[in-house]
Amino acid sequence: MRAPQEPATTQGQDQEQATPCTRIVPVVLAGGSGTRLWPMSREQFPKQLIGVVGSDTLLQATVHRLDGFAPEWQVAKDPIVVCGEEHRFVIVEQLHACGLDARLVVEPARRDTAPALTLAAAVACAEGEDAILVVMPSDHAIADTPALQQALASAARHAQRGAIVTLGVPPRSPETGFGYIRIGEAIDDGAHRIDGFVEKPAPELATQYVAQGGYWWNSGIFVMRASVWLDALRALQPDMHAACLASFVEGKLDGGTFRPGKDAFTNTPADSIDYAVMERLSKSSGWAPEGVVIALDAGWSDLGSWDAVWAALDKDEDGNVGRGRVEFEGAVATYAHSEGRLVACVGTSNLVVVETADAVLVADRSKVQDVKGLVTRIKAQRAPEADAHRKVQRPWGFYDSIDQGERFQVKRIVVTPGARLSLQLHHHRAEHWTVVRGTALVTRGEETFLLSENESTYIPLGVRHRLENPGKMPLEIIEVQSGAYLGEDDIVRFDDTYGRCG
Repeated sequence: MRAPQEPATTQGQDQEQATPCTRIVPVVLAGGSGTRLWPMSREQFPKQLIGVVGSDTLLQATVHRLDGFAPEWQVAKDPIVVCGEEHRFVIVEQLHACGLDARLVVEPARRDTAPALTLAAAVACAEGEDAILVVMPSDHAIADTPALQQALASAARHAQRGAIVTLGVPPRSPETGFGYIRIGEAIDDGAHRIDGFVEKPAPELATQYVAQGGYWWNSGIFVMRASVWLDALRALQPDMHAACLASFVEGKLDGGTFRPGKDAFTNTPADSIDYAVMERLSKSSGWAPEGVVIALDAGWSDLGSWDAVWAALDKDEDGNVGRGRVEFEGAVATYAHSEGRLVACVGTSNLVVVETADAVLVADRSKVQDVKGLVTRIKAQRAPEADAHRKVQRPWGFYDSIDQGERFQVKRIVVTPGARLSLQLHHHRAEHWTVVRGTALVTRGEETFLLSENESTYIPLGVRHRLENPGKMPLEIIEVQSGAYLGEDDIVRFDDTYGRCG
């Protein structure tokens, strides 16, 4: 990835005469923090980072969707992934696990999908070529990847000539949780001009849309040339364009990670791709690209609820889906997910049961959309179950909060070989460390020493300290914290390998 500079665009050109481009760059939007799949999905570990429909996480499945794409197209091996700082390290770890080194764009604040795509388009243009972007949310499920690739190939041909293309899903039922695209006249290759967008409809209107035809679900997948998106945004959302480009030019490159300028990006209006551009294409005056929609019949689901997860998975003869340690006895149309303990469903009907280490959800499948409101209440109570799992991933490994009480907390900490925590201190707690596996290199004040298995040390309140794993096997310690306040924000960092100081 090159150093930031003002990306060139093609405003004023005849898009029909633009030089054909066969290079495709996947853009994965991974900045969401969905709550409808709670308790699996949390604020700090959203649904794109979990595996609910297969062995891969939703993010990993997304970045592999263009594998084996039609040979006449040159698909970049390193996708552009746009995410937030709080999820950056887990995303990098998951991408490395599936053999990818993505170009990461780390948003300094959440501003919805239109600014996120604008940063990705600026990165693509700054690389020196006007590639075709295939923009995919990271939290959807696709059952038929070849069918998706066929639709994307058709979309790329229209994007070559300057159109902005989206994929629409012919509805299977009158869903009220999706936006709809009203399709216009047919062009060719199964494509239609976009006649308009419709908000999530009431049940009666959704039934009417399905009955009369001409309305497709909005998949949130887009295809366009990078310069075409930037020019469209300049014409239709000049304030957003100016703020995003200023943020890009002020940004800094750190290896394969690009960090846009914080102040300029914070001033960027928040809006979605649909609202900012797509809904305005047919209504704008002056220059604007053509909006095109292509049918996607590939078993698409946005996995917006536990009921959608149940619908996307194979079922037994009674309509049940079980994941993990699950047993059914006389159950019908039940979804059960266990992260550890045995979950037994006896005589249940149309239920969702999800078990994690620190929370259990039991819900009627027809009421799962209300989970979002439940999580809002949990957040208002400042309960930790809304934000993070008991087991929390960190760039150096993970910790698991295994017990807590008044003025104490016990954690199991696992540090990967060669990794180290930040040099830090705490104002409100002291810590006892006991090594149960591996070897620890400990910095405590001015001294540095090694601890082996069954050895321990004490870190007084207010003393600088650091934990490192110098060995070739995972380091595992038990940490006992004691003090008046045990929150994770009682950390003052002085040095950090992962850029978290300040």
